Amino acid sequence: MEPWVREALLQEKLPGGKARCLTCARRCVLSQGQRGFCGTRENRDGKIFTLVYGLLSAISPNPMEKKPFYHLYPGDLALTCGTWSCNFTCPWCQNWEISKKLPEASEGYGFMTPEEFVSLAEENRCQGVSLSFNEPTLLLEWAVELFPLAHRAGLHTNFVTNGYLSEEALEVLVAAGLDGANVDWKGAPEAVRRFCQADLEIVIQNTRRLKEKGVHVEVTTLVIPGVNDRDEDLRYLAERIAEELGPQTPWHVTRYFPAYQFHAPPTPISTLERAQRIGEEAGLRFVYVGNVPGHPGQHTYCPACRALLLEREGVTLIASYLQGNVCPRCREVLPFRTRPPLRK
Repeated sequence: MEPWVREALLQEKLPGGKARCLTCARRCVLSQGQRGFCGTRENRDGKIFTLVYGLLSAISPNPMEKKPFYHLYPGDLALTCGTWSCNFTCPWCQNWEISKKLPEASEGYGFMTPEEFVSLAEENRCQGVSLSFNEPTLLLEWAVELFPLAHRAGLHTNFVTNGYLSEEALEVLVAAGLDGANVDWKGAPEAVRRFCQADLEIVIQNTRRLKEKGVHVEVTTLVIPGVNDRDEDLRYLAERIAEELGPQTPWHVTRYFPAYQFHAPPTPISTLERAQRIGEEAGLRFVYVGNVPGHPGQHTYCPACRALLLEREGVTLIASYLQGNVCPRCREVLPFRTRPPLRK
């Protein structure tokens, strides 16, 4: 058996040789030889196996700001990886080259153990590890081994996720040492049902559970013309973030570009600025404009006195004026996990 094929961590055996996968919220029931919705879990002789344990499609040392995480260890590098396929069906996927391929079509870096990945992070002078690019929940079995090793090496850990994991998977990831999650809220409920074949409420409640368990949470919405750019849709998301996660939660409203099967023109910058205003009107204190290099909406300002706190250029942090978690001008305490100050 290939080293990337392992018995799945979360499953329920059922009569007649069937088994229920408990990795994500879809909870697929699989017969012998059948694969789940994601294409990475398969029933073999009544047991479910993952086909992507440590099977990596891409590896890259990336700034935390690229994920995006703006309030979790700003300026740090995280060795970032993904695997293959996805449990969503987004027709605009910006990473479709890997998320729309099944494991057997892999052409990437191939198999890597958690120990090898931590060593590679250290060799690249990274301060963290990140699972991203496609849906990281599909790497569950690998992630729960990776995170304790990363912590022992002094590295922080994060997920960039659609939030459609099972409650059981959420529990084991938190127990393994998940430090941060950027969760993609893709639109209002009807858009998520139509385009992703998913239930937004599950995503929202999982995000809330992560925050309640002490995981640092940020939310991203890729704003797409004709999908989720109406005022009422953006207001719904902003109000739910404020209600479920609190007004201090960062919300990244990011620019879409045509990809995969979706050909609408790129999001107008004015639409992103409108989304930012709507978020602020809903009470959110940190709403960021993303995928627009040079835009002032990429910086962090103190919500109390408007002092510039974190200055960015694209996905690079170029200056931090924070003093720990405190605004140097008005002494407002701010929601950051930080390292020592960076000066230009």
